[in-house]
Amino acid sequence: MIRRPGPAGAAVLLLAALFLAVAWTASSSTPAPAPLAATPEVLARYAPPALPADLRRRVQAMFDVRSPGAGRLSPDGTRLFFNWSVTGTSQVWRIDGPQRFPVQLTGGEDPTTLQGVMPDGRHIVLSRDRGGAENPGLYLQPADGGPLETIVQKDGVRASLGAISPDGASIVYTANDRKPDAYAVYRYDVAARRSELLFGEDGLWSVADDRPDGRLLLAKETGNTSSEYYGFDPATKALTPLVGQGETEDYDVAFGADDGELIVRTPKLGDFQRLYRYRMATKELTPITPEMSHDIAGFSIGEDRSRILYTVNDGGYTRPHALDARTFAELPLPPLPAADHVSFGSTTSDGRYTAVVFDSATTLPSSAVLDWATGTLTRWHVPSAPEVDPSRFAPATLESYPARDGTPIPMFVRRPASCARPLPGGTPQPPGPCPVVVEFHGGPEAQAEPGFDPRAQLFVDAGFVYVTPNVRGSDGYGKAWLHSDDGPKRLGVITDIEDCARWIRAHWGEAGRPPKIGITGGSYGGYSTLVGMTMFAGAYDAGVAVVGMSNLATFLEHTAPYRRALRITEYGDPVKDRDALRRRSPVTYVDRVRGPLLIIQGANDPRVPVSEALQLQAALDRRKAGSQLILFPDEGHGAQKRDNRVQEAGHTLEFFEEHLLGR
Repeated sequence: MIRRPGPAGAAVLLLAALFLAVAWTASSSTPAPAPLAATPEVLARYAPPALPADLRRRVQAMFDVRSPGAGRLSPDGTRLFFNWSVTGTSQVWRIDGPQRFPVQLTGGEDPTTLQGVMPDGRHIVLSRDRGGAENPGLYLQPADGGPLETIVQKDGVRASLGAISPDGASIVYTANDRKPDAYAVYRYDVAARRSELLFGEDGLWSVADDRPDGRLLLAKETGNTSSEYYGFDPATKALTPLVGQGETEDYDVAFGADDGELIVRTPKLGDFQRLYRYRMATKELTPITPEMSHDIAGFSIGEDRSRILYTVNDGGYTRPHALDARTFAELPLPPLPAADHVSFGSTTSDGRYTAVVFDSATTLPSSAVLDWATGTLTRWHVPSAPEVDPSRFAPATLESYPARDGTPIPMFVRRPASCARPLPGGTPQPPGPCPVVVEFHGGPEAQAEPGFDPRAQLFVDAGFVYVTPNVRGSDGYGKAWLHSDDGPKRLGVITDIEDCARWIRAHWGEAGRPPKIGITGGSYGGYSTLVGMTMFAGAYDAGVAVVGMSNLATFLEHTAPYRRALRITEYGDPVKDRDALRRRSPVTYVDRVRGPLLIIQGANDPRVPVSEALQLQAALDRRKAGSQLILFPDEGHGAQKRDNRVQEAGHTLEFFEEHLLGR
């Protein structure tokens, strides 16, 4: 257990700031106070304490279970570049043929991500974040290894790769260096090592696709799940509206095989995401995939424009498909592994090779390369699971619980073998006295899925039933489900959080004794945890909230500028909807807290600022609620570094073992 009797002076300052924050929430005319800061004194006070040695070993064993990313092949298909966190943080590696020994290309303590491979295969494009602040720079590195060449790296600036020209002479990227809440489009001359501004109109712009002649497809985010798409010609500077202008619909768009067409993924003409052909001349959407009661999760069209690859979200399971990009006929796939998830990675520019990724509850995420010419699938590298037997991992079963209005809420459940005793006829019996941990996903427009999850297995091994629901507002179940919690509507469905605990208590007990239940989650899942422990106090016996919002009004005021407008479309306007925001904020119900609560936060978080954790901790200190706070000084929105990830998972597990198992 973590015990920190902090200085009285620090508590007074925190309480004073909390008072100002709550007062501002109630008044639209009062300027927002400065957010609470993670000063050296505050960081020292809430530094993560050491974990017990045996617990640390248990957690480290699971974090040693690691898989390389799907990666990107060199243009000639002889090399594969990929990300791997075997060093403790995600770095870039290279392998020079199937099952060859991998070569590490990048290092250090900051996560580095592979973004692209240059057309001649001699260089790769990378991004690197520093301290979890989510302001990555872009770099070039020789494919054989060596120092990084900076394309763009500026303090407080986010840069993202947009496109690489077919001849490799230039790289298009976006950056918010002109304004914090807008992205401009730049072209980097590789030989001259110089950037020029291509497009600087205000907006949250990104590069969705490009043509060989340099024309770009630009996307402008207008809401949390909505975008407008434009054609842009760098030669003439002409910006042509194409799709989504003046709408609030969800679109995902790419150039088609023909010059006058686009491939569009959207739920506009129904409840579920579907693929369409869009003719620019007639502005008509023609479906190219069957109508189904499942979302198309994503798609890609290769540089040679010969093949469209897409995946279907079948109740949380990922199913692969392929289309001819010109006739839109369904293409047969070669035999692929039977798995919970099978999805596509990148495809080489000539369309011959595609990376394929697959995993299941007892199978680590693995990747292979599909040769479309021969129909063969070749494993290039294998994951690692030292001293761990994945075959014993608990499967995730798809179940559901009823919300108070009768709506079935899907959830995936992983049970220890001792908690799944069969009844006559083979019907599994709900766990008796086994304690339960419910994890709510982030987003909120994300989705809990089955598949391989060593972190979940940590809790199963400790004796917990591990539950991951997909409450209303989750992705993957159609447009109506996704938008059922937008803005003020959230109050009508946020009860799904409480109803999960109610149902578990009523149905998973034994001899009249309900199980103890914990709640956890990160980001929006952290907010859900705080809601479960405050608004619905008593529903859960203990909670661990990771980087969660405590006050939606102050969150919207202090989140990074490039995120604010998008978050407003999801949660509401901090001025117009201030009363609804107050009613949906955990800090409003802090006096209801009845169970122990652990809060974990990164000091550099640009999404959910550290002030959200500090102001809630101050309110809990005021009422002597016995809550605990852990701050990571070198992390942002969730732990990235291995030791911090071990600490985060270890303290969460230790907390639930103490309060749900009595250890």
